[in-house]
Amino acid sequence: MVDAIKVENVSKRYGDLQALNGVSFNIKQGEFFGLLGPNGAGKSTLISALAGLLKTDSGCLSVMGHDVVNEYRSARRSLGVVPQEIIMDPFFTVRETLEFQSGYYGVKNNASWIDELLEHLGLADKADKNMRQLSGGMKRRVLIAQALVHKPQVLVLDEPTAGVDVELRQSMWRFVRRLHREGHTIVLTTHYLEEAEELCDRIAIIDKGEVIALESKQDLLARGLGSKLLIRAKHDINDVPAPYKAALVRHEGVEIELTLNRDADSVMSILDGLRAAGIEIEYVSVLNDSLEDVFVRMTGSEPPVQLGSGEAGGES
Repeated sequence: MVDAIKVENVSKRYGDLQALNGVSFNIKQGEFFGLLGPNGAGKSTLISALAGLLKTDSGCLSVMGHDVVNEYRSARRSLGVVPQEIIMDPFFTVRETLEFQSGYYGVKNNASWIDELLEHLGLADKADKNMRQLSGGMKRRVLIAQALVHKPQVLVLDEPTAGVDVELRQSMWRFVRRLHREGHTIVLTTHYLEEAEELCDRIAIIDKGEVIALESKQDLLARGLGSKLLIRAKHDINDVPAPYKAALVRHEGVEIELTLNRDADSVMSILDGLRAAGIEIEYVSVLNDSLEDVFVRMTGSEPPVQLGSGEAGGES
């Protein structure tokens, strides 16, 4: 079985900026794959190269076994991309937009699939509305429908939930999960790391144009980078004892959080040390690393945007 996406030693430079530097990885058919990285890491450059929108300086890219340069028609028919930017003709209706996109790919008699996309993306009642009448969230749904209108095997979602409210986000993920269950390969870039942690099977992290991690989500979270120990005392903690200051993550009134590395002292020895320093402990919890914790430690970037609880996946 050919890989859904194959990236081999791809490099791209813009003047003094090395946007991509020897990037290589494969994405298997049927994967839900996360492509993460801070702003300027090279993610959008790589996606543009996959879509045939820019020429790389070196390396090869293929989609479903089709080289994006030498077999560009087949590669583009196999790929649907939902871009970050909302770019569409404001004078067409939603249905006309999808019909024109269908024609661009040479897909005929596509009305039933267009109707299905409109229904599942909550656009059925907007089908005959002009594009300029839609909200930003609805326009982003149309972008997803456009990317799917030619029934590609691989779908790339580049920050698909930026500016989308909770209800739209949940219904969109329900539809994307359905596509994944039906065998589509999904590639997600997002700054909402809760989404990637909940949805993705395998994750690549790109920083400064290079792949710095490429692992299953479980392996990435279990790298041994550490967990956190949350301790709540019965009274305000005026000062954290000196042996634990280096591991201090947060200190607010009665609560402290300490970094807990696997090769460090046991939880019990830490608690014994705090009690010996006169701190009466009321509650203790070990907080496992989230994908955000791993991401921040590996890239040194500021924490990405956070979602409210339960927003990433909705119903499966």
